[in-house]
Amino acid sequence: MRSRVVLIVALLLVSLSSSRTWAATATVKDGGTVQLGNVTYRLDGIDAPAFDQLCIDEHADSWACGIEARDQLVKLIGGRQIRCDDLGVDPTFKKRRLGVCKIEGGDPTSLSQLLVRQGFALNIDASATGRFKTDEARAKDDRQGLWKGCFAAPQDFRRGQKDGTLLGAACRADRDRQIREALFPEDFVMPSGCNIKGKFAVRARVTGNLGIYHLQACRSYPGLTNPDRWFCSEEDAQAGGFRRAYNCRPPAKSK
Repeated sequence: MRSRVVLIVALLLVSLSSSRTWAATATVKDGGTVQLGNVTYRLDGIDAPAFDQLCIDEHADSWACGIEARDQLVKLIGGRQIRCDDLGVDPTFKKRRLGVCKIEGGDPTSLSQLLVRQGFALNIDASATGRFKTDEARAKDDRQGLWKGCFAAPQDFRRGQKDGTLLGAACRADRDRQIREALFPEDFVMPSGCNIKGKFAVRARVTGNLGIYHLQACRSYPGLTNPDRWFCSEEDAQAGGFRRAYNCRPPAKSK
């Protein structure tokens, strides 16, 4: 009997830990990530542009769509508290959690769905129905947000996949090369306040990463003049699949 009671309590604790709910003022990290207190959540079911991602607008001009996606999420929240239902560890970065996040006491629609409706995130729900497929189709037809121009899927941008399928109403086959050069520029301008340089590197794959990031204190930092990515923090770089350059590590202490 006692063993049954212990088993029931254990199951209840597991259930509660997988559906924890937190309500607090959010810090928006990027268009698809928020931080509540010490917990960072990736919004479930969507993929939003990385903070440093560039897109092309309807006039064929380059614009900082990653910054705009972040700003749109800030506007949606509007300084109000949000509540996140915790879905567990983010499989792509173990220090983050997956969350279904909503404005506390406000619109019951999830932030994920609102961002897809506005055209600043893609549906990545792989189920047959796809929670946000209808919202994405409508945003595409109405040329909302990213869809008004031409852009690389956020996942392709983060992986440096320059030959992936381009999306949006302004993609032109006769200008494909020029558009890709604008979306993945050789001279990648640093976003304000985000000075960590990232470079894709085959040797980083030995440790399961996409590339290497370089801090200002690294010996390699000045010589890296054409970074592939820019990050605002080491946490962001690690979440993006980059490891720290080995020459950033402090020297071993002498015995």
